[in-house]
Amino acid sequence: MSDTERDEELDAIREQKAAELSERAASPAEPVHVESPDHLQELVGDGVTLVDFHAEWCGPCKMLAPIVEEIAADTDATVAKVDIDQLRSVAQQYQVQGVPTVYLFANGEPVQRWVGVQDKGTYVSAIEAAA
Repeated sequence: MSDTERDEELDAIREQKAAELSERAASPAEPVHVESPDHLQELVGDGVTLVDFHAEWCGPCKMLAPIVEEIAADTDATVAKVDIDQLRSVAQQYQVQGVPTVYLFANGEPVQRWVGVQDKGTYVSAIEAAA
């Protein structure tokens, strides 16, 4: 194989990998579990992101979980989940005093906040309006 052929093959592989990464990063089909404050900032930086602040011990949070999963699968928005017990500083930063608390971000800025469980249509309408 010549150097030119090898370079062309490597370029094709790079393009394919870049497209796969871009597709996955654009809007995961399931909620992304936030691992750190920086991770959350990366997720909300571009586009529309719905963030579910929840706790494992919270009954209403468990009721909201399937709705959040459906939204992740059905919309172009990124959906993130923040466990307030693991990321207390993030919960404090966003003044989460009750769970579930759900924020909607558009291009890094919070545009909507809900405390308690809302119906799926409420979240989806807000996502569509923010897009």
